[in-house]
Amino acid sequence: MRILLVEDEEQIRKLIKMNLELEGYEVVAIDNGRKAIDVIEGQHFDLMILDVMLPEVDGFQICQKVRLNNTKVGIIILSAKDTSQDRITGLKYGADDYLTKPFNLEELLLRVSNLLKRSSDESVNELEYYEFGGNKVNFVTYEAEGQNGNLRLTQKEVLLLKMLVERKNEVVSRKEILQNVWGYDVFPSTRTIDNFILNFRKYFEVDPRKPVYFHSVRGVGYKFLI
Repeated sequence: MRILLVEDEEQIRKLIKMNLELEGYEVVAIDNGRKAIDVIEGQHFDLMILDVMLPEVDGFQICQKVRLNNTKVGIIILSAKDTSQDRITGLKYGADDYLTKPFNLEELLLRVSNLLKRSSDESVNELEYYEFGGNKVNFVTYEAEGQNGNLRLTQKEVLLLKMLVERKNEVVSRKEILQNVWGYDVFPSTRTIDNFILNFRKYFEVDPRKPVYFHSVRGVGYKFLI
């Protein structure tokens, strides 16, 4: 599980990061709101811990921006403010939890664990079958029915297609695809991913030269539109 920690107080940031890593999480720690937004746009995270008072862009703004494109990632707000209005603001912007400073470290770790478990439970019954534009895909058997009849997909094709479908209408970065489909140890070239997208167009587009569903976003990644 990958966690983004955005906290400008160095001692708190180091303490939280160390304890999260001891729990087995991969942690990316940032001390600036604008830097955090840049990182979020290029990487995948399972959970975010956002301080409210940050340089340049505050935690509420980050939360609001994230929720415009991603409704699944868990978000915990950290704040020195303990008023009901601040809590309401955080929840209104899409936070899943709100913890005030000073906080009990064990409580934070428990909230992180519970939120990640809830997210995991919600994805236990992940997408197994999907239809679009007359196409049919079975993500369990790797069988599909495309524009030219039946076909059998490879494991990598299934993983990539499933990721794009689950994130439909959202740009998925190349880095996210590399991390989630190929893993951290094997990084194929960008051209390899392009070839997979070209194959999807041949399989599922009426006219592969004028794709309706599978789009490349230059310099960023790929998008499945529906």
